[in-house]
Order: sequence, then C-alpha cells, then structure tokens
Amino acid sequence: MSNSNPIGFRDEAVYRHGDTPSIGVLLANLGTPDAPTPKALRRYLKEFLKDTRVIELPRWQWLPILYGPVLTLRPNRVAKLYAAVWTEDGSPLLATGLRQRDALAERFGGDQQQSIHFALGMRYGNPSIRAALDELREKQAERILVLPLYPQYASATTGSTLDALAKEMKTWRRVPELRTINTYHDDPSYIEAMANSISDIWATDGVPEKILFSYHGIPQRYFDNGDPYHCLCHKTTRLVREALESRFDLEEDTVITTFQSQFGREQWIKPATGQTVESLARAKTRSLDIVCPGFSADCLETIEEIDVENRTIYEQHMPGDEGRFRFIPCLNDRTDHLDALEGLIRKHLQGWLEPRDDWARRSTERAEQSGRADAIRQRSTE
Repeated sequence: MSNSNPIGFRDEAVYRHGDTPSIGVLLANLGTPDAPTPKALRRYLKEFLKDTRVIELPRWQWLPILYGPVLTLRPNRVAKLYAAVWTEDGSPLLATGLRQRDALAERFGGDQQQSIHFALGMRYGNPSIRAALDELREKQAERILVLPLYPQYASATTGSTLDALAKEMKTWRRVPELRTINTYHDDPSYIEAMANSISDIWATDGVPEKILFSYHGIPQRYFDNGDPYHCLCHKTTRLVREALESRFDLEEDTVITTFQSQFGREQWIKPATGQTVESLARAKTRSLDIVCPGFSADCLETIEEIDVENRTIYEQHMPGDEGRFRFIPCLNDRTDHLDALEGLIRKHLQGWLEPRDDWARRSTERAEQSGRADAIRQRSTE
C-alpha cells in the first residue's frame, strides 16, 4: 500500500472490523550507543544533546558548541568508558532492559483474556521508541500504556520521552488510546524494593558510617524554572531511609542525597556526588556506601562513574587502607523490582483488562461486524 497522503501519515494495514485488538506496554529508557566506538558515540551523543529538553539553550548558542568541541572531543573519551563496561550481551542498560521486558511479558502472559504485548524503546539510539511503537502496532495494540523507567520525573528524561511519543503519534492515522506513567518516586513497592536491595547488603556486611543516595543531576536553572525532579529525589531518599530505620539502628545523618554526572559549566543542583565522596574520605569516613535510586538499570553512570571513578576518589583521599567503599547495584531485574513494575502496570491498566465473559462477547461481536462489513464492501463493488 503506497502512502499518497501529503500530510505525512505513515502506511498502515487496511482496517479490518474482525481484527482482535490487544494492549501494548511500552517500556522506555534513556538509551545507549550501538557500539563502544567513537563513531557510534558521535551518532548517539548528537541525537541526545540536540534535544532541547536536555540542553535548554538557544540553538544559535548551543549548536556551534555541540558540533565543535563536544562532538569532536567527547566521543573518543566516552567510547573508552563504554568499552570498559560493555558485556558479551552488549550494552548493560540494553541487556537489562530486554530482561525486564521479557520477565514482565511472562508475568502477563497466562492470566489475561486479551493479549498484552511488551516492547522496549530507547529515547536515543536503538531500539528506538518509534520501532517499539511499530512493534506494538503490528500486534494490533489499540491501547498503549507507556512506562518511562525513570522513577523520578524530570523534564529531560520523562518529559522528553513523552515528546518522542507525541511526535510519533502525529504520523499515525489511527491513534490508539494512550496512558502514561510519569513518576513512581514514592510508589510503595518501588520504595520496598530499594530498601530490600540495601538491606540485603547490610544484613551480611553491616551498616556503613555513611550512605549516599546519588541521583543524576540537572542544572540548577531547570529546578529554578519549575522542574520537580530535585524534590522528588529527596522524597525517595526520605521514604527509603524511613523503611531502613524500621530494620536497622540508623541515624538520620547517615543518609545523604547527592547528584552526579554534571555536564557543562553552569551551576547544577548540589551537593555533587564526587565532591561529597572526597569530603567524606578526607574526614576519615571509614565505610561509605553509594546507591543510585534514579536508575532502573545499571549503566555507564553507575558502573563506571560511581563504582570506578568515585571509588578512585575515595581511595585517593582516604588515608591508608582502612576505608571501605561499596557500590550497591541498581534494582535491574531483581524479583522485587519486577514486582513493583508489574504492580504499576496493573494499576494503570485498570479498566482496560476485561473479564473473560466480556472479552468472549466482544470477540463474537467483532466477528459479526466483520461479516457485515464484508457484505457491505461486496455490495459496493457490484
């Protein structure tokens, strides 16, 4: 079927009354380069850093910097970092995302009347959000739930993902019913999973003198202009700390919220993770844990920036060999994390999941509709 529409709608299958509709769930994350090479990084960084939600600067001001020093110098350095964290399965973020997708699909596979399909899409890089939505459309998803895997809403993450969703929907003639989950920073099951991941370590190896809850940072200007991210991060920290206090003898000042991954020269929200690690090491903090509640899967920013770069900062400034630095991995595909994601999805699918008898009745009605439509088309051609 050729697309003769000058407006730009993309080709779609001819509508058939008897098609059995399904529900689609789109899991979305930030993204990853296709390979740990300068060429792949240049392509990935170009897409990422051209996003106006990520870099809120006039294009005339930012693009010369992006196409100049950033894309000239940064890909070579960052490619080496990605190469250090790359696995046999490729990017750790993508590999974990695929496991999360498959595990959730299995959980919804046996107890529903209508089909529920899961797809994974990355805001930047591959598999793209467009490819993931196409996958769901091919499976007749007339209702789609979008879950950006960022627990704390930020304009540059969840907001940008919803931008990509809206942009893609502009090319669909038949727009599905859409629901989105824009934050789950205080979801009880997510908080429980975070507390469990820390408790599992502490129950065996003891409570540290300090634990940093390190979140990806944003420029201070974004917060000042109304982005709620900073506040949501602090609420997550508080709720997890309260859950831990019910299990361990924990002083309130043991837990510190910090922000990592600063980019550029403008002021970012504080305190900075690296500077805090250095200060604690100089103060002879002999045991330091770091956990990253804002990342649903381990990636470059946790594996390399926290467990390598910040570990090095700590060890360089901690006198002697008396200190203990410990990185607590992200939730990844832990069972309790999948439980939390499953609960979120089921909550937001309410009203879409139909009782078995209703679904059987609708299937019969669709078959009858198809027969009537075929008869109408046959008469119109006679």
